[in-house]
Amino acid sequence: MKIAKNTVVTVKYKLSDAQNNLIEDGKEPMVYLHGGYENTLPKIEEELDGKEAGYASVLQIEPDDAFGDYDPALVKVEPRNRLPEPLEVGMQFEGMPDGGGEDDEEAMIFTVTDIADDKVVLDGNHPLAGMALRFELNVIDVRAATDEEIAHQHVHGAHGHHHGDDEDEGDEGDHFRSHPVH
Repeated sequence: MKIAKNTVVTVKYKLSDAQNNLIEDGKEPMVYLHGGYENTLPKIEEELDGKEAGYASVLQIEPDDAFGDYDPALVKVEPRNRLPEPLEVGMQFEGMPDGGGEDDEEAMIFTVTDIADDKVVLDGNHPLAGMALRFELNVIDVRAATDEEIAHQHVHGAHGHHHGDDEDEGDEGDHFRSHPVH
């Protein structure tokens, strides 16, 4: 079966930077609903479209097509008492970008990059922003999506668990979900 809109694709992947330093060795394959649902990077979908199980390739994706350029304006310093304890570098919080919430701004994910006694540095850039990424892709399986998956625009039970009551927990390969960059 060929990869096309509304097929569910299982891909083993290895993610490196342009210098071939391993960023993530996908021990769990990525399972996503193909067809422009923003479940993976558009360039990955482009590369895999029309291919079949067994297809393998190495794809280099520039920051523009991955997680955007690094934006220093997204780094902010917050008083430590505004954040929950215990606090560690690397923790992630969802927060609103500054600017008083015009245009229904999407919540952003901030990563704690530094902690001082009473201040915390939060970085709203995606951890992979500004990096060219190299994906080693290996298609393991392609199947037709179920009606329910198409209706909800994501794969159900990809890791053998089913979401209760259609809560979109979005924990499947979530760092691959492309957040629109404003």
